[in-house]
Amino acid sequence: MATFNYRAIDQTGRYAQGQIDAINEVDLEIRLERMGLDLITFKSTEKSKKAFSQNKVSNRDLVMFCFQLEQLTSAGVPMLEGLNDLRESTTNPFFQKVLGALAGDVEGGKMLSQALAEHPDVFDEVFVNLVAAGEQTGQLPAVFDNLSNTLKWQDELLGQTKRLLAYPLFVLVVVMAAVTFLMIYLVPEMVKFLNSLGQELPLNTRILIFISNAFVNYWWLILVIPIVVITGLAAYIRQSAEARYRFDYIKLKLPLTGEILHKIIMARFARYFALMYQTGIPILQAIKTCENIVGNRVIADALSRVHAQINAGDSMSDSFHNAGLFPPLVVRMIKVGENTGALDKSLLNVSYFYDRDVNEQMQKMLKLLEPALTVVLGLILAFIMMSVLGPVYDSFGKMKL
Repeated sequence: MATFNYRAIDQTGRYAQGQIDAINEVDLEIRLERMGLDLITFKSTEKSKKAFSQNKVSNRDLVMFCFQLEQLTSAGVPMLEGLNDLRESTTNPFFQKVLGALAGDVEGGKMLSQALAEHPDVFDEVFVNLVAAGEQTGQLPAVFDNLSNTLKWQDELLGQTKRLLAYPLFVLVVVMAAVTFLMIYLVPEMVKFLNSLGQELPLNTRILIFISNAFVNYWWLILVIPIVVITGLAAYIRQSAEARYRFDYIKLKLPLTGEILHKIIMARFARYFALMYQTGIPILQAIKTCENIVGNRVIADALSRVHAQINAGDSMSDSFHNAGLFPPLVVRMIKVGENTGALDKSLLNVSYFYDRDVNEQMQKMLKLLEPALTVVLGLILAFIMMSVLGPVYDSFGKMKL
């Protein structure tokens, strides 16, 4: 199947352009007719050019997709017309192509969830399952509203994390640049002067000279080794299930970031689980789906054990407690939800609490990280100054004698 860039016109005389897959020119015309478009011109795209195109749909594109579909479906606009309107309004060429394919599939008789499932790189399993549940229960507008809010929350969390890490990363780069400059330029000049004194150098000065020589003579090795090690470990983790499990376990046990990561995963799990429960997806199916969205193999295995225990007849709260990886707050709120029949509200409260807690902890971490980096830079400079100036003062003392 080839990919075509097309220019067409709809029944009202408005021009439309985009990209769509078709077998040939005739199939292209048929697909566009199903979308209410008359073909004007088209051009087949090269595979090599397609490889360099940005075939990506951002989180904000998905938020707008959910928001607009929620508005259109609530107003009673047919799904096919809504998809065509969205295709014309989006500015992302790749998303235009995806929306064109969705419109073609819906026009051909598929349900929207079935059409979404044809694009797993854009719409994940949770998205498809929620839309399918909304179609079955007649709550599609509510599903799109919940999805829009959840995607916005996820996007805000990611943006906040990036903002919080921006300054520490900047300071870290400045520290590394300063150390590199001192080791490559300043220390070698000072070494020449120290050697001219003709006295035995102390241990810390010899260590400094050794580090400086390593920077000067093997700077390429210092740059290459971390890249090779990180690339090799990443490849090994991707290929080995055991290595991936161990890596995810280590991430949860790290002194500072492990607790924060655990809470982020719990917030994501609680929010998506509540969303699926609200939509009418069975609990066992929702837990199975959550295994693929928590993003951590250790937590996913714990959810698998929870699924097995609930399937065997145990209560939800006991199953989550026995898994051992879910904090008391999660277990307690699940038990409250079981008793009151408001499991979705209890889980949304968990998500809200962890979201706020993560925000506060990251703010505290940032405030501690700034002075910590300053202290590290000060200690490095102090070590260099002591190593350089120590022999100089010793030589002055001997001259006085």
